[in-house]
Parts: sequence; structure tokens; C-alpha cells
Amino acid sequence: MSGIWEELLLLRPGWTDLFEILLVAFLLYRILLVIQRTRAMQILLGVVLLAVSYGVARLFDLILIRLLLEQLFQYGAIAALVVFQPELRAALARLGRSRLLRAFQRLEGSKVTDEVVEAVERLSRSRVGAILALEREVGLEEYAETGNPVDARVSAEMITTIFTPYSPLHDGAILISGDVITTAGAILPLTQSSVSDRSLGTRHRAALGMSEETDAIVIVVSEETSQVSIAVGGRLERGVTSDRLRQILSGALPETRGAALAAAPAKA
Repeated sequence: MSGIWEELLLLRPGWTDLFEILLVAFLLYRILLVIQRTRAMQILLGVVLLAVSYGVARLFDLILIRLLLEQLFQYGAIAALVVFQPELRAALARLGRSRLLRAFQRLEGSKVTDEVVEAVERLSRSRVGAILALEREVGLEEYAETGNPVDARVSAEMITTIFTPYSPLHDGAILISGDVITTAGAILPLTQSSVSDRSLGTRHRAALGMSEETDAIVIVVSEETSQVSIAVGGRLERGVTSDRLRQILSGALPETRGAALAAAPAKA
């Protein structure tokens, strides 16, 4: 009886065990947060399905299937490093961003908000079409590869210059990460959802598609109506004022009010 009690005592978790469990759970959460709504998430689900199949093969002693899956896992680890390279790089970068560091970056973030709002106001007044995607938790490296690297500090002058009609980079979207314009002329994915409002143009559909695949805040300026729209989480809010835009970018209202596809027409 005493031997059984000693074995049970060994199973009692100590504070170090609890710390390890919490640390591993946090790391897994951060990784899933980075790859959510991306193609990498679909690949990860496929890997989980293969792992379940391997477990079933071992349970029922399906030798051929087990050997094939073992060979696949042996070389699949190297393939996974290649496939998940952008997501792994983004995940490691985000692990170094603590909340304490973000607190020191708030002042810089407010300056970025001012510059973006001013640029959108200028573009709207001039009826110049534009689309800007502001990165949040999910990295945009995958979409940056479709455009041209810029690596310039965010400023109203730089944004308006990029979208000047007939300039080399005016087509496509600007990608912003922190206080840096990383890419111009990026191609964003069009929404795969059915859109009842036929007046929505390519920019608005691209903004919806980007907001469906990532958690980015996507801003659209219509060149026909000069109307400003914002897409977040697969929802499009139209007729956005400068004050409303400032609230969303400053984090006071992280998501749009759900006024998806309002009645006012806006082609782009």
C-alpha cells in the first residue's frame, strides 16, 4: 500500500511542472495566433489528420500504412521547415514583443495613426483611390512578396506619393508594419464570400479578402466617391469619418461596428 502511495506522490505536479505546462501552452497559443486564417493553418490541420491516421494504424497494426507514414514524417519535418518558414519567422519575432515594450511604443503608434489619418484625408479630398493594410498580430510577409519592398517610415507624404496616379507603385496595396511601410504595390486576395452589393469594386473586395485571411485593418479610399471604408474581420464599414478612423487605429475600437456593405455605392 505504501508503494502505491509513493507512486501517486510522484505524479503530483510541483510548481515547476505547472510553470512548464503554462509556458508550453503560451508558446502554442502564440504560434496558433500567428498562423490563424492562413494557408499554414490548413497545412497544420492536414498534419494533425496524418498524425491521427498514424495512431489508428498503430492501434490496428496496419503495417504498410504505418511504414508509409513513418517515412513521410521522417522527411516531412524538413519540408515543414520550408513550408512554415514565414510563419515561424513571424512567430519568433512576436515572442520578443512583450506588453511592456508595447507600452513604450504607444507614443510612436499615435504618430503613425496621425500620419495615416492625414494621408487618407488628403487622398479622399483628391479622389485618389488607395488601399492600405495595417498589420496586427498576423504577419503579412506572405502578401509582401507580391509587391515591391519600400522599408520607409510611415508618413502622410510618402503614402500620398505612392498612390499618385500613374506613379510606378500606385497600383496595389501598401502594407504597414508598426511604423514602417514595408511594401507597396502588393496584391491582396479577393474575398471568396458572396457579395450582394455589386457596386463594390476590386479594392473593396480585396480589402474584405485580406480581412478574412488575416486580422489586419484594411483601409480603402474610393476614387469615384472619395468615400473611406475599413475592413476588419471580414466586415466592411463604409463612410468612415476621420474621427472614426482615428479611434479604430488607436485601438479604442479594435473592430468595426459590423455595418457590413452599407447601401451607399462605392466603386474603386
